[in-house]
Amino acid sequence: MLKMVRKSVLSSSGCYSYRSSSSTRGMPFLHSTLSTALFHSQPSNPGKSGETHLGNQPLDPRGSNAEDALKVFDEMLRRRPLPSVVRFTQVLAPLVKLKHYPTVLSLNSQMLLSGIRPDIYTLNITINCYCRLNGMDYALSVLSHFFKLGLQPDVATLTTLIHGFVLRNRVADAASVFRKMVVGGYCQPNVFTFSTLIKGFCAVGNNTAAIQLLRKMEEYGCQPDIITFNTIIDSLVKDTLVDEAKNLFSEMVGRGIVPNVITYSSLIQGVCSIGLWKEAWRLLNEMASQGIFPDVFTFSILVDALCKEGRIGQAKSVVQIMIQRGIEPDTVTYNSVMYGFCLRGEMDAAKQVFDVMLSIGSMVDVQSCSILINGYCKQKKISKGYKIFKEMPLRGLVPNTVTYTTLIDGFCKAGRLQEAEKLLREMGEKGCPPNGCTYNIII
Repeated sequence: MLKMVRKSVLSSSGCYSYRSSSSTRGMPFLHSTLSTALFHSQPSNPGKSGETHLGNQPLDPRGSNAEDALKVFDEMLRRRPLPSVVRFTQVLAPLVKLKHYPTVLSLNSQMLLSGIRPDIYTLNITINCYCRLNGMDYALSVLSHFFKLGLQPDVATLTTLIHGFVLRNRVADAASVFRKMVVGGYCQPNVFTFSTLIKGFCAVGNNTAAIQLLRKMEEYGCQPDIITFNTIIDSLVKDTLVDEAKNLFSEMVGRGIVPNVITYSSLIQGVCSIGLWKEAWRLLNEMASQGIFPDVFTFSILVDALCKEGRIGQAKSVVQIMIQRGIEPDTVTYNSVMYGFCLRGEMDAAKQVFDVMLSIGSMVDVQSCSILINGYCKQKKISKGYKIFKEMPLRGLVPNTVTYTTLIDGFCKAGRLQEAEKLLREMGEKGCPPNGCTYNIII
């Protein structure tokens, strides 16, 4: 069965193979020891392994931080008899939560060399670490050892592998693993497995495959949850398939799944994107009637859409409602309002918003400056835009390609070509690469 899984994934990706010793430079922790240590390891004695610690005190393998966990691990390796693999796995798990993935793989290698035979939980942890480090070929090699050790991969194994491929946008590989292991009857997926693969399909814009997978869930005795539906609804909305998103919303409610703030936020974003303002307000009121209160993200969606439509008065009203409800506008909210004023050429009002952000502290970001600079350039107030640009380093902000390109465009249109060329040179010196728009402006 494993050969089928590996063959399918290998053929679709074109880059998987068992590595030679010269090609394990990036992740040697497990691979270099598997053939030599794994099958010579013996089960440690679980009966006596955790009873004493430096004498007769109990051993707690769960360190409060990475340093504590490493100390416990080293101490456990010196114990005779060695503690059980369960105890070692309890040390690895907190390190995974702390995202110390290379450390976990290194410790796992030491366990194998010490003759500690891995169990399904240890192998799942190892697969997860390789997935997080973009080592999917190594993750698959660990999968092979499940079968060599007589262990059966479980749903956690499957979901972890799928998640690893999805993280790298290798959705076809994720689907291949799902198909071979699930259809082959080796593993029963759960809602997390389905939701992870659905998220992958949505991430690459394959809404059709996501919905097809949603329909298959019940065939495996698995009921979709709010996360499953939210993922697809959000993806449909982003592709402006608002009617399809609303239909799926109705289906979700019909199944007895209660929508949450994320569901409504996605729908509000969708209807705003096609100018259905009455529908947006209706959804907002529907949320409130069901005791679901909009958060800063929901309000920011509404503010942004209104500002882009030039409805700055309504946007300001929404911001006031936010404040009255005790929801503090964030950088995204203020940037949207500032953009709305710039769009209307009301630069004094835009600068007032900018100053409010400065007074709050840590609110202004690179996008804030770029928006204001662009507004000044559009109004042929290049000097004011350049002043904002020069103040950015004082605020700990590094101009990006958009910032430079905006200002270069402003200088060119004002006939100040030498200053535009100077900025272009500065971009290279600062390690900020020009893009196609930058060069088109200069040409």
